[in-house]
Amino acid sequence: MSEHTYKFNVKMTCTGCSGAIDRVLKKTEGVSEYDISLEKQEVLVKGTIPYDDLHAKIAKTGKQILSGETVV
Repeated sequence: MSEHTYKFNVKMTCTGCSGAIDRVLKKTEGVSEYDISLEKQEVLVKGTIPYDDLHAKIAKTGKQILSGETVV
């Protein structure tokens, strides 16, 4: 399965918000690396996990996903 890079714009207001996403991504199978930017309200994820599965994992944190796309 090939690796993809996904970009999500997620509404995060504090380090608790970004921390919740960090905890979920850290233990998600199929995620090889990720970067969470509270300042940009952005989550970049690289891995083999399908887009819909990743979207569901982030949404499960309770944070509002404003947009999401496959970058590569």
